[in-house]
Amino acid sequence: MAQKKILIVEDEKIVAKDIQNSLEKFGYNVQNIVNSGQKAIDEIEKNHSNLVLMDIKIRGGMDGIETANIIRKKFDIPVVFLTAYADDGTLEKAKITEPYGYIVKPFKEKELQTTIEMAVFKHEEDVKVKKERDFYRSIIINKNSKDSIFIRADYRLNKINFKDIYFVEALKDYVVINTKDNVYTTHTTMKEMARILPQKDFVRIHRSYIVNLDKIFSIKYPDLVIEDKMKILPIGGLFRKELYGKLNLI
Repeated sequence: MAQKKILIVEDEKIVAKDIQNSLEKFGYNVQNIVNSGQKAIDEIEKNHSNLVLMDIKIRGGMDGIETANIIRKKFDIPVVFLTAYADDGTLEKAKITEPYGYIVKPFKEKELQTTIEMAVFKHEEDVKVKKERDFYRSIIINKNSKDSIFIRADYRLNKINFKDIYFVEALKDYVVINTKDNVYTTHTTMKEMARILPQKDFVRIHRSYIVNLDKIFSIKYPDLVIEDKMKILPIGGLFRKELYGKLNLI
């Protein structure tokens, strides 16, 4: 924690100095103190910060909220707001920037330390999640294969042939891929699965389901039955036409 570089954005010199003294007492490395949004952005561009303590009311053309929004989008660095204003309007504006903390002045040293530690920890966890999500995405898209995909599930990579997939089900931020003998849960979207799966073999029948045409046992609208599993799945009205269009009807 002692190696974390913190940038203080505060236009009141006495307050900024008090914050610096408190941070250094706890073993943090105060990278610099600046008094405007533009100076904060310039400082981060030159010397990457690990966290920014941002006063909402600062001098210059940008206030702390505008500056924090730019920092979040451009640098992905956690911002903790320091402010004497705790009214609902200010809080609502601050929320848009997705801050990692909000400290109302005057504050106690322990509150400052705890908020920073939690902000650094949460940001590190968020970075891990983003890396893992990107990794999932790169794994699930196997561009060199025309008949299979690799899915990261249960801490391992699983090769699944398209012909073995019975149906795919949406589950919040995940999808569940059902084969005859196994179920794989992985972090992706139904839209992405619809793009990856061969369109000639799969069809979306509901906002929550994609099925393998070859695995359909019977259809009696508004439901269909998956063979072997005899699983009954709903057919959404918006998807009925596409489903029937892909069937060999006599």
